[in-house]
Amino acid sequence: MVDFDTRTGSAIADALSTSGCYIGPSIFGTELTLALGRRAAALSREGKLSGASVGHHDDAPPDAAHRGDETRWLTDAPDDESERDALRGMQGLRAELNEALYIGAHDLQMHFAHYAAGTSYTLHRDRFVDDEARLVSFVVYLNAGWPDDAGGELVLYADDDSGDVLARTLPREGTMACFLSDRFPHEVLPATRARYSLSGWMSRLPR
Repeated sequence: MVDFDTRTGSAIADALSTSGCYIGPSIFGTELTLALGRRAAALSREGKLSGASVGHHDDAPPDAAHRGDETRWLTDAPDDESERDALRGMQGLRAELNEALYIGAHDLQMHFAHYAAGTSYTLHRDRFVDDEARLVSFVVYLNAGWPDDAGGELVLYADDDSGDVLARTLPREGTMACFLSDRFPHEVLPATRARYSLSGWMSRLPR
């Protein structure tokens, strides 16, 4: 069984309780990160990723004007070992955040994402105006040897709508971003090469 890094989990809880945002090492170890990167690349080569939509309706069509990634959702009981380990690790982090912050996160949604070179995701917040379920957003990057000048940064802006940049994060393998879903506008900038990540949300039960 692969558990998540409890020290990193505690650091994430501390960061969320103070600034609302964590940028740092992933909860996953090197071996799992490499396996997830291989899995994401294989799914892309096999044509098993689909154009991503914007909004929370199941029948929403892909929206390439706002987001250029292709995605594949993880099931609750995946066949792939790396996916099972990733789900187990994120469930461990969810339990840690519930215990430390009393956020009441019940559900976990995760997907692989592939951004082709030149694609991006325009400025947005992760919590919908008409749905307060999403509590914590996260992204784990899976790109080995990412150069400084390749672009593809995740840019988080201050939650006061001032436009001030809170953080710029290159999509380097083993880096994780975790933040409160309702607070931070953010965007994904274009890159000169393809990139992969494992992203998702922790959510409360519908009210």
